[in-house]
Amino acid sequence: MKLAILTDIHGNAQALDAVFKQLDVERVTDVWSLGDMIAMGPDSNEVMARLLDRGVRMITGNHDEAVLSLLEGKGHPASYAHTRPHHEWVARTLRPEYADVLFQLPRTMHQKLGKERVYGIHYHIPVTKREASIVEDPFHEIVEATLPNMQHLYGDYEADIICFGHHHPVHSFEDETKRYLNPGALGVAKDDLARYGILSLDESGLSIALKAVPYDKRAFLERMERYDVPQRDVMYRLFY
Repeated sequence: MKLAILTDIHGNAQALDAVFKQLDVERVTDVWSLGDMIAMGPDSNEVMARLLDRGVRMITGNHDEAVLSLLEGKGHPASYAHTRPHHEWVARTLRPEYADVLFQLPRTMHQKLGKERVYGIHYHIPVTKREASIVEDPFHEIVEATLPNMQHLYGDYEADIICFGHHHPVHSFEDETKRYLNPGALGVAKDDLARYGILSLDESGLSIALKAVPYDKRAFLERMERYDVPQRDVMYRLFY
């Protein structure tokens, strides 16, 4: 069995298409998406359509929840004030049927693969904030990608493999009891690679592979311009 781990697609349909094409080659049918499916890129609707067509299991990330909070009229996180014009644009252009799907998603998911317990979350949420709304900033601030930091964030989680995203670089760490995996942002990078991970279960046990495939970044950037995506100049400088 193979389980693909995707995260931080961020409205980048070109990158997602490249990954799905490779998953077909590798005959991967089970897929998780660990939040931030929408926003930043121009194709939130197209990304949601592809994920649903594929039967991908999804959880919410901070960008998804910030857009949903605006749609519900519940405000916007003060700490995300710099992204509000962009999130308002996504909220205006997101198709209602995809918003309805996002509203129903959990923040976590888990599955047993062989003897291993696999847990998915967008990024660590302290126990005291597990039910807090996005305007209360439930997600932990991003910390440097080191094993001690991953142990501090996720060491108490009741799982063998913790899969997460949010912080866009790749994280892959292991200690005596757990493995910590962030395959890297699928749709956000300064190069032209779409990143993902695969958990493979066979007679020898469960293995983790970090993957990356090239995608048509020029077409992606052209769509950013064509759709006049708000705040794209800032995003170009920081992320693309």
